[in-house]
Amino acid sequence: MESALDYYAAEALLAWQVELGATEAILDAPVNRYETPKEAPKAKVAVPVVAAQTAPVKQVEVDAVAEARKSVKGVSDLDGLQGALAAFELCELKRGARNLVFADGNPAARVMIIGEAPGRDEDREGKPFVGPAGHLLDRMFGAIDMGRDVPLSKDAIYITNVLPWRPPQNRDPKPAEIAMLRPFLERHVEIVAPDVIVVMGNIACEAVLDRRGITRMRGEWHKAFGKPVMPMFHPAYLLRQPRAKREAWADLLSLKAKLEGAE
Repeated sequence: MESALDYYAAEALLAWQVELGATEAILDAPVNRYETPKEAPKAKVAVPVVAAQTAPVKQVEVDAVAEARKSVKGVSDLDGLQGALAAFELCELKRGARNLVFADGNPAARVMIIGEAPGRDEDREGKPFVGPAGHLLDRMFGAIDMGRDVPLSKDAIYITNVLPWRPPQNRDPKPAEIAMLRPFLERHVEIVAPDVIVVMGNIACEAVLDRRGITRMRGEWHKAFGKPVMPMFHPAYLLRQPRAKREAWADLLSLKAKLEGAE
């Protein structure tokens, strides 16, 4: 026999009963909810579960900086350094990056440029300073007759970054990340042996000169790794602040004069 209620009417009645507090639809036998039980229900006693005792796992802290120093010990050329970086597993940035961004330009160059960290374009291509910031960098040094593709070492530049892997969402590198990768950077400078180092941006200043404040530091010569160091605005900053290009041009002229004076 078919029910006189259609689906929607039955659903509405069920919803009304639930709203009144009904929690059970049908039982096998009727229950008098007002009847006093013959004896009070016994309280359930929770039985503690004794977990199997296991020996505590000893957490061993790894000194990432010390391990980085071990990784570069005995490395004498750029191929070996790149291989040591590729094998270094203690930096979490490696797991989220597409490529290891090592270097570009002429390794025999007199000028070594150290940037901050790869961005999206660099991570995709595996080369430092590409995209709009890289194009501006090339124009800046082209204005003083220097470039990354110049065969003559006296007019060539060599480019790398403090970090070889892109931080997520292009965030600033953390101090611990800079510290653990600094031994690789230091050995990089030792192998290339440039006459002059240019550090671009605050992160590069922190890694090389152990301080920030690019606006105050630019335009003055400093020293690190036994080399003269010129802090300059990062090209990405110059794209956002075109007015600062005048200061960048002054720094380029100072660099050119330094190189000519050392010849």
